[in-house]
Amino acid sequence: MSNSAISIRYARALLRLAEENKQVDKFGTELSTIAELLEREDLLRLLLDSPTFSLQKKTAILHDIAEVLKLSDSMRSFFGLLLEKGRISYVKQIDLNYRQFADELSGVIRANIRSANKLTKERVDTIRKGLEQQTGKTVVLNVEKEAALIGGLQAEMGGKLFDGSVRTQLKRMADTLTKG
Repeated sequence: MSNSAISIRYARALLRLAEENKQVDKFGTELSTIAELLEREDLLRLLLDSPTFSLQKKTAILHDIAEVLKLSDSMRSFFGLLLEKGRISYVKQIDLNYRQFADELSGVIRANIRSANKLTKERVDTIRKGLEQQTGKTVVLNVEKEAALIGGLQAEMGGKLFDGSVRTQLKRMADTLTKG
């Protein structure tokens, strides 16, 4: 089974459990916290994913982490299952899929905006409102400054890239001129 199929299956199962317990946001936060921890701490990730390290020791480590982070019992069980099945390496992808499914459930769509210059709060609000009108969903924006764009904007939303940057326009003109 492919990485994405495995992570999708676990993310959907966790979302169903979260819905039943009415804790979709809480589970998402806990899952993201562990995913970030494993991303940041290479040694921890390697230990938990190591086939030579005993399941008992891995479980003890995970128990200590859960205590420190005050994870819910359901999330402790979920991570215990991932350890037992040798799926701890999928946590980051499960987190991404879980967030996507939770957003769909709540009518939220996330968009990344890249701009050559810093955008004012008013401009960001205008972009958000425009995207919300187009999609009919609540839009959560992540805004980044990227000087390499020269001018204009790039918006990535729902797996699609809308590119209105000067850099791309100049590249298109150059391509047209070289092709004759």
